[in-house]
Amino acid sequence: MADIIQLLPDAVANQIAAGEVIQRPASAVKELLENAIDAGADTISLVIKDAGKTLIQVNDNGSGMSETDARLSFERHATSKIKHAADLFNLNTKGFRGEALASIAAIAHAELKTRKEGNELGTRLIVEGSEVKEQEVCSTSIGTSFSIKNLFYNVPARRNFLKSNPVEVKHIIDEFQRVALVHADINFSMHNNGNEVLNLKKGSFRQRIVGIFGDKYNQKLVPIAEETDLVVIEGFASKPEFAKKTRGEQYFFVNDRFIKSNYLNHAVQNAFDQLLSKDQFPSYFLKLSIDPTKIDINIHPTKTEIKFEDERAIYAIIRTAVKQALGKFNIAPTLDFEQENSFNVPLKRENEPVKAPTIKVNPNYNPFETKTVASPKKPRTENWESLYNSFEKDTKDIVEHLEVEEHKEEQQVIATNWDDTEEEEQKALLQLHNKYILTQLKSGFLIVDQQRAHERILFEQYISHLALGKGVSQQLLFPETVDFTPADAELLNELAKEIETLGFNMDKVGRNGFIVNGVPAELTDQNIKKVMEGLLEQFKMNESELKLKKHENLAISMARSAAIKSGKKLSAEEMNKLVDELFACEMPYTLPNGKPTIVSLNVDDLNQQFDY
Repeated sequence: MADIIQLLPDAVANQIAAGEVIQRPASAVKELLENAIDAGADTISLVIKDAGKTLIQVNDNGSGMSETDARLSFERHATSKIKHAADLFNLNTKGFRGEALASIAAIAHAELKTRKEGNELGTRLIVEGSEVKEQEVCSTSIGTSFSIKNLFYNVPARRNFLKSNPVEVKHIIDEFQRVALVHADINFSMHNNGNEVLNLKKGSFRQRIVGIFGDKYNQKLVPIAEETDLVVIEGFASKPEFAKKTRGEQYFFVNDRFIKSNYLNHAVQNAFDQLLSKDQFPSYFLKLSIDPTKIDINIHPTKTEIKFEDERAIYAIIRTAVKQALGKFNIAPTLDFEQENSFNVPLKRENEPVKAPTIKVNPNYNPFETKTVASPKKPRTENWESLYNSFEKDTKDIVEHLEVEEHKEEQQVIATNWDDTEEEEQKALLQLHNKYILTQLKSGFLIVDQQRAHERILFEQYISHLALGKGVSQQLLFPETVDFTPADAELLNELAKEIETLGFNMDKVGRNGFIVNGVPAELTDQNIKKVMEGLLEQFKMNESELKLKKHENLAISMARSAAIKSGKKLSAEEMNKLVDELFACEMPYTLPNGKPTIVSLNVDDLNQQFDY
């Protein structure tokens, strides 16, 4: 029988590795940025086009590479970061696997320009599908410029699995921010389709946070600092009043490397115990410095998961550090025990003379002295006959009054339309726990979820607006300026046309701000910033979890964000309008995700509950 095991060609092996390392354009951005940092650059720029599918370019002023190093950098497992297996457990660099450039070159058209300091000319390499097409000397600046064009051009299945441009841009910005946040000593800039997204100058960690997320973050941050033999923690957490309904800006960095850890996230969340409700999440930016030999970062292809030697101790230290910081800045609640008044001793002021307690005694007090007790007054009985002088007259007036009232009541009862009364009773609506609307039916009763009902109504409205390309906008008397994170601002730019169709009238101001001049008519009484942030969060969540078309996703997201929420008290008129509009929908009984908007129960079900 012939041998069946064979070595894979390098091109195939590189594509397999690329499937692990380069999952989307953001993955390539992360690898190139980390290589630039390892090269010692203090200025790094990122340029993308078409969400990274057409172009990803990273330029740095680092040490650069020689001609030989430039050629070897595209080989698998070629790296300058480690030399021995033991080095894996004492890492102080990022790109130590040596698969990034090989993987990228296997699935894209790659161009590398690099020059070391002291060399007059540099090296230019062009690699397509792991094959070197050109290698020549060139004139270029000190450092490295790496360009990726036509990502996944030879892996169409992988390209088809990419999300829409707004979502892929959002992932790229997320990766860029994770790298830029922790390296505040480096100048970073980013451009998307010719527009500047971020321009970050060197500064402190706090300045870098404010530079990325906006000036308003400066007042939201509580500094955290803790130094132990095991770990050194520094960073910031947001004040409780700025917590969000979604997991927003939550960053852990270990030895200047971004990581994800649900376990450590729980430590921070636990430190906010009794300060936040269960559906609120704090923002935090925490840098952990720990002995590299105490951690293993080689357990995940993207290196975003780390194994700690003593994870429970790290958890306790983080929780204590955050809790102490909140308490130090008078944010954490303090215990307030009720005390007896006798223990409320005032503090003595400095140089104030001590006053001895005094006892006041009444010298004239005689415990054996008897006091005269006043005797109760006797009721007066004279002239009692006068009470009954007008008895017969008063009694006659009362009887006549009662007869008149009884006659009026009979007339009202006789004039009542019984059919109309029954119909009004059936239409009467009752709000239960400010969440459900109850109405009577002939065979039982109907329960309407007010939030879901409004979501269904708005969803069909927005779908219609997007299909017709025209929505109803209500101009604001006072335009409102809303600032977003860079990722959300870019997402709004990508969705500008559709957002306008929904009824928003906005103008961009600055890098990440928008002036809202008009909103959909149903949003005039709502918090515009919260609605728009909710819209974007829901859109991103739907894009990552559900494969929806853009219009459907936008309609669902907008409806979810703008709908009245559970807990809102409605008037009888509002309840009637809501129920009428719900049953005027094409599909009133469920949301687009299949969840019910109404539930009906009949009298037989109730009779069974009461054993009738």
